[in-house]
Amino acid sequence: QVQLVESGGGLLQAGGSLRLSCSASGRTFSSYAMGWFRQSPGKEREFVAAWSGGILYYADSVKGRFTISRDNAKNTVYLEMNSLKVEDTAVYYCRASDGFDGSRWHGSRYWGQGTQVTVSS
Repeated sequence: QVQLVESGGGLLQAGGSLRLSCSASGRTFSSYAMGWFRQSPGKEREFVAAWSGGILYYADSVKGRFTISRDNAKNTVYLEMNSLKVEDTAVYYCRASDGFDGSRWHGSRYWGQGTQVTVSS
């Protein structure tokens, strides 16, 4: 069982930067594939970034602007967001699963409660 808690969301202007954190409970954090998703009002939850087996994956919409990283000693995964756009406004969720191959998530599925990011023009 893994519990995930996101933090770091906020309100900022377009062009700004923000770093989200996702802290995980459990002693097997390093074995999980970790990812970030986001959901805007009226839209489905969409993939943002993932780290699995040392490979990083990004949605096309955030490539070059967002960076996912993890600190296994702290049981934490981060999402560094730069050059933020109004369209990046969403609730950002952290996810842990047994694996991710670039298109599919495998095995267990754990979600955090989300953190709101609002980007104004």
